[in-house]
Amino acid sequence: MNGHDSRVVWLGSPPFPDAARTALADSRLRANLRRATTTIRDKRLAVTAELDDWEQLREAAEGIKRRTLRHLAHHLTRLEEAVTNAGGTVHWAADAAEANRIVTDLVRATGETEVVKVKSMATQEIGINEALAEAGISAYETDLAELIVQLGEDRPSHILVPAVHRSRAEIREVFRREMGKWGRPAPEALSDAPGDLAEAARLHLREKFLRARVAVSGANFAAADTGTVVVVESEGNGRMCLTLPHTLITVMGIEKVLPAFTDLEVFLQLLPRSSTGERMNPYTSMWTGTTEGDGPQDFHLVLLDNGRTDTLKDTVGRQTLACIRCSACLNVCPVYERTGGHAYGTVYPGPIGAVLTPQLVGVERAETLPFASTLCGACYDSCPVRIDIPEVLVHLRAKAVEAKSEKHTVPTTEALIMRAAAAVLRSPGRLSLAQRAGASAARLLFRQGMIRRLPGPLRRWSDTRDTPVPPQESFRSWWRRTREGVAR
Repeated sequence: MNGHDSRVVWLGSPPFPDAARTALADSRLRANLRRATTTIRDKRLAVTAELDDWEQLREAAEGIKRRTLRHLAHHLTRLEEAVTNAGGTVHWAADAAEANRIVTDLVRATGETEVVKVKSMATQEIGINEALAEAGISAYETDLAELIVQLGEDRPSHILVPAVHRSRAEIREVFRREMGKWGRPAPEALSDAPGDLAEAARLHLREKFLRARVAVSGANFAAADTGTVVVVESEGNGRMCLTLPHTLITVMGIEKVLPAFTDLEVFLQLLPRSSTGERMNPYTSMWTGTTEGDGPQDFHLVLLDNGRTDTLKDTVGRQTLACIRCSACLNVCPVYERTGGHAYGTVYPGPIGAVLTPQLVGVERAETLPFASTLCGACYDSCPVRIDIPEVLVHLRAKAVEAKSEKHTVPTTEALIMRAAAAVLRSPGRLSLAQRAGASAARLLFRQGMIRRLPGPLRRWSDTRDTPVPPQESFRSWWRRTREGVAR
């Protein structure tokens, strides 16, 4: 286990195979996911096709991110200097516990017992809401989807649309049942029309925006040369949180830094198209330190490590830190579309979660996640910064197998099977013999053209799949019989 505290993995979550099995049995969940991911996917394809230089933008973003990660310490030092010179204060947090302690102490120093929050993966990662609650401080989510999750005492299941697993009727019931406990109640005759739900949330949140003196946010990017921090969002709640309170506390993963303000030209084209299928985000908020009489007068930037430095040491896995949290990989993943985000048991679901979480918390704490993929490569094709997720998945699978082997003094059944397979595959003669033997046995046991149920542990395969009986003649045998000696 890595030597840092982390709340990335939800305590008590079952391993991915068990959680996925439960999710697959929920037909309503699958329908909600299919509808949402298909809609976002189609919008993304339409707007990315408008740009002739889309692939060049992806390559530029990949290059910027990779160069930045190689010199991350240098750029973070520049960022600290720029933010400080602009009137802000920078704090360094090695892990979740330290970040929570810093934020809690900053809020306590204001004397306030309430904060409003902009949607933030980093604050979810460290469990800031729970940490503040333990200190007697209430944190109110202001993003519509995050509000739905918070009111329903639920967990987010998508990076971009945390409540994607909820239907409109379910959301209406959550609002009617829970809003009054947190503040302004929902209208008595609330319908499940999107406009009515949004209006109920707007009225509920308005009083919190006007009353709040402290806000907590994440960050999409930060420019090292100017100290400018950037948050993009679609609803305007972020703009309210970032401008009205007196104190603003931003928790940012150290990988979000960019060398220069001009680098935003690339990323502010890629992110909205990849995430919401829009040409630009409706709200792009940028601030540089503090300005007297305008916006927050007390700005704190908390730079969060929490396993990122450990990830940087891995020359294959470090590319994961280039992620800009657009969720494009989730929307094209056949596994995510059928299981949803809860099955991953982590703040970061989908393909990016399958590679990021094991690196942040240690492979042994998330050993099933690298296997939560078909390796189809759709995630790599859709990633705006060209993270080769399949490559990292295979890399982490090897680590997971090694970690499992170290736990057992006696080889596991899986290890014995893989050794036997390796011995067969190394020899063309043994492979040919095994193919002939397997085909003969299958034809003897299964005469109706389809393997219905295999014996012993192999039932786990056949119970969920229909597999044709192998043909009487293998491809190798057919090739030798029909092609050997044919002139090229």
